Amino acid sequence: MPTMWLSDTQKIGVAFCSGGGFFLIGGVMLFFDRAMLAMGNILFLIGLTIIIGPQKTLLFFARKQKAKGTAAFFLGLLLILMRWPLIGFCVELYGITVLFGDFFGTIASFARNAPVVGPYIGMLIDRIPGLSRRQNSELPV
Repeated sequence: MPTMWLSDTQKIGVAFCSGGGFFLIGGVMLFFDRAMLAMGNILFLIGLTIIIGPQKTLLFFARKQKAKGTAAFFLGLLLILMRWPLIGFCVELYGITVLFGDFFGTIASFARNAPVVGPYIGMLIDRIPGLSRRQNSELPV
């Protein structure tokens, strides 16, 4: 089995982030269950902090160009905790899009290389505007 480039601590962080993602998906599937959405957010933030470290996490959320996304993400989390899960999730989704929008291309290319479902995911990604790998095809270089 090939070794991963992640340390053992970072692998635990990936597990926390994955658990957070599963809780978020479960919270949406259970008609925006407030407890599951809140647990998913907390696990995601803990996992992100473990993966990149507390200092880099604070720097990531405190960047000036990401201020809108950070405010929306934490406002959405606050709305979920204040018993407004649907509105909170929508606000939080906007914040996640602003915060992690730069990574969507990387995630799409990673999903494209998945062993069995990669070509099908690639066809879906090509239909989504902005995620296609051919978006800069008209550049001369």
